[in-house]
Amino acid sequence: MIAPAPSTAAIPFLDVQGLTDRVRGDLDRCWREVLSHGRFVGGPHVEAFEHRFAEYCEVAGCVGVGNGTDALELILAALGIGPGDEVVVPANTFVATVEAVCAAGARPRFVDVDPGTLEIDPDAVADAVGPRTAAVVAVHMFGQMADVDRLAALTERHGIALVEDAAQAHGARHGGRRAGSVGVAAAFSFYPGKNLGALGDGGAVVSDDAELVARIRQMGDHGRAGSGRYLHEVRGRNSRLDSLQAALLSVKLARLDEDNSRRRSVMQRYRDHLPADCVPLASHPSSEPVHHLAVVRVPDRAAATAALDAAGIGWGLHYPVPCHHQPAFAEFARGPLPVTETAARQILSLPMSPTMTPEQVERVCDVLSRVEPT
Repeated sequence: MIAPAPSTAAIPFLDVQGLTDRVRGDLDRCWREVLSHGRFVGGPHVEAFEHRFAEYCEVAGCVGVGNGTDALELILAALGIGPGDEVVVPANTFVATVEAVCAAGARPRFVDVDPGTLEIDPDAVADAVGPRTAAVVAVHMFGQMADVDRLAALTERHGIALVEDAAQAHGARHGGRRAGSVGVAAAFSFYPGKNLGALGDGGAVVSDDAELVARIRQMGDHGRAGSGRYLHEVRGRNSRLDSLQAALLSVKLARLDEDNSRRRSVMQRYRDHLPADCVPLASHPSSEPVHHLAVVRVPDRAAATAALDAAGIGWGLHYPVPCHHQPAFAEFARGPLPVTETAARQILSLPMSPTMTPEQVERVCDVLSRVEPT
């Protein structure tokens, strides 16, 4: 009997279309419901999602905002962080983390990351804390939470705020605690490619601090007073979650744990079948990651990406230029950060989606096993 030829169908980096198709009937229903009441900003769907997402994150409160960057900016502003303050951030993060610090008027203090997980290094944070440090941003990279136990102890000892950037970690846990439930507040993004993704931009702030939640809600609604629509008590901005996006997110939230479990299965299959020279990032012993990205280190990235391109397999780089090397933030650089800089030359993000089949994962691994260094 002749064995069937291996599949040559393209494998997307993220199967956004497939994820959407699974819930198309629910999405159509949401669209009809929002059209029927006409509350396109705010309204019952936003309130319902905020309640459900706060409950999911195991915190008391949630505010829907325009996007994940706004969420971070609003947290820092509501905490009173601004000119004269420093905020410790990992150099290995998306630039939005740093943009938020700068938008608040504070200065980012870049630190290096753990060589195994590429999460912010608590020892580096301890060395960076100084008299002007107002906060530490624990960025949960790639779907794994940072070492929040050590970071929380450190920030409490110094009397500074611990803020979670959980844009890549919807549903992740560390030591049994859910992403978003450890810091004074946490920022989430619902960009379409996230584990919990909208059909456009969206974001949220979650916190157990009711006063902070109320302040962020006010600031994101043009600083309006609770007593009247036409009175503006503080200088705010326009950053609100659309009703349609909130309705869609509630639908997807009901499947998030199941989808995250599928992601873990995909990542385990990668670990079982990748060639020895493609090394996945480590997981902290106390961590339960949700694998927003499947990041590996490869010896020859140019050769690996060329092979993936030739096979019709999607890939990404997260991130090839560290934040302290970005021209926009050059003034804040204070010298080399060797772990981040080395990783930036080696990392490669492989296809990752809850819809991936075992055969697709094995095909990616097979292609990488045949890579010949250039």
